[in-house]
Amino acid sequence: MLDWDEATHQKFKKLLDRIPVFLRGVALEKVSQKAQEIAQKEAHIEITEKDMVDAFFLETPFGFHGPLKTDMLSLGIDYTKYGYAK
Repeated sequence: MLDWDEATHQKFKKLLDRIPVFLRGVALEKVSQKAQEIAQKEAHIEITEKDMVDAFFLETPFGFHGPLKTDMLSLGIDYTKYGYAK
């Protein structure tokens, strides 16, 4: 199991805080698991911001990508540099 880059982990926790409480546990499990999978597949030594962003987009239903993008931008996460459109 890989550790998180510390700055990325702080952003991850802040994004989770913006998810409705009744969905937060599922999001924590799904997104962190997907981030682990992505980082391992890419042979990273820790989970990076890109891994986290990819995991959030893959695990978040498309209809909620708008609010996800807004939340990411408000936390200083530029998801567009990872290939996601505004």
